[in-house]
Amino acid sequence: MSIAKKRLSPEESRSVALEAARLILIEMGPQAVTLKAVASRVDRTHANLLHHFGSAAGLQKALAAYLADTVCETIGAKMAASPPGERNVREIVDLAFDAFGEGGAGALATWMAATGNEGALDPVIDAIHRLIDGMAPDAHEKRLMHEDTLALVLMAMGDAQLGGPMADALALPRDTARALACELITGRIAAFWAAQNPVSDRPA
Repeated sequence: MSIAKKRLSPEESRSVALEAARLILIEMGPQAVTLKAVASRVDRTHANLLHHFGSAAGLQKALAAYLADTVCETIGAKMAASPPGERNVREIVDLAFDAFGEGGAGALATWMAATGNEGALDPVIDAIHRLIDGMAPDAHEKRLMHEDTLALVLMAMGDAQLGGPMADALALPRDTARALACELITGRIAAFWAAQNPVSDRPA
């Protein structure tokens, strides 16, 4: 169903187009995210979408940034709601895996890279940097978060592409990769805080 045509500000028009692109990504895959498809979904002209994004590659990159910003904002809010030693790591892991899996970010990044869209992961990396820079002012904690984020993103992207078949082939539960990611990050956080304050009984 098309969104009713009405006068929108440039920011509103761009936001509506990106949300439509997100739905197309989830419903039909990254190859279906084109200017023509999004224009049809939001009842706008191809020229209008071209004005906002410049090309299909520009649309896909903007969509990657939109997805990354959305999930990083959600993760940031959850992290800010709890002290470092009391954060629900599994909840954060699930948000990342969901974004790359059901949310389509993994398929989109892989498609962009495969089709020569330079800097396919730049929007994701930029969003993560903003999240970490805002949450970890200490250089040592920031490095820990960079390392954990590297592991989490690689595991989430791999799980989005091959997690189902691999788990079936090894007769493992489908969420095994999530559980392993949670175990890895929880253990690293506990070790970090123990090293920072060895006499403290601060929880992991």
